[in-house]
Amino acid sequence: METAKELIMKRIIGEIILSSSPGEVMRRWRELFDITQLEIAAKLAISPSVISDYEGGRRKSPGSFFIKRFVQSLLEIDYARGGKVLRQFSSLFKTSSDAILDLYEFPSPIKLRDIVGVMDGEFLACPFLSEKKLLGYTVVDSIKAILSMSGADFFQLLGSTSERAVIFTKTTTGRSPLVAVRVTPLKPAAIILHGVTRLDNIAVELAKLEHIPLVLSRKESIDALIKALHSVRT
Repeated sequence: METAKELIMKRIIGEIILSSSPGEVMRRWRELFDITQLEIAAKLAISPSVISDYEGGRRKSPGSFFIKRFVQSLLEIDYARGGKVLRQFSSLFKTSSDAILDLYEFPSPIKLRDIVGVMDGEFLACPFLSEKKLLGYTVVDSIKAILSMSGADFFQLLGSTSERAVIFTKTTTGRSPLVAVRVTPLKPAAIILHGVTRLDNIAVELAKLEHIPLVLSRKESIDALIKALHSVRT
C-alpha cells in the first residue's frame, strides 16, 4: 500500500504535468510549502532564475524528470523543517467528511464551460476563463462544512487535485465559501454556488481578486445538480 508521502508526491506531480500552466502550479505548491525560489534552487543545484523562468512561463514547460526532482525537493525541505506541511496532507488521506456530497476525478480534462452548461450555470466572475480545463469536481454541503470542517480538512474538498470545480450547496449569499477560499493557500480552479437567494457582491469581488471563475447554478435541487454532473463523467 502506498504511503501518504507517496500519494502526496503523485498528486503534486500529476497536477503539474496535467496543468495547462505547469509553472503556475509549481509556484502555487512551492508557496504552499513556504519555500523560496532561492531555497528550492539551491536544493536542485540550479540557478534561481531557472525556477523564476519556469514559474513565470518564460521557459519551456519542464520535463517529467525535472518535475519529479522539484517535488521531491519540496518534500525533503519540508521534512528537514519538521514535516509540518507533509503532516497536514497526510491527514487528508486518513479522514473524511460528511460535508462532501459527491467527488469525482475526470479520466481526461473537461472544459469549465461544459460543466457550467449542464448545471444551468451563469458566470458571476472571470467568464474569460471558461475554457479552463478541469480534472475533477467536489460537491459540498456548505452548512456542514462550516460547522464541522477544520482548516486542514479543507484540503479534502480538493480531492487529488486543485484543478477542479468546488460546488458549494446551501449557500444563501455565497460569501462564506469565498472567504474560506480567500484564506486558503491552495485554491480550486473554479467555484460554483447553488442555493443562492441573495447574492453578496463581496463574494463576486473576492472571486475576481483571486482570479477564480465564479458560477451560479440554477438547478432546482441538489439531486438534480449532482445528476447533471454525472452526465459529464467520461
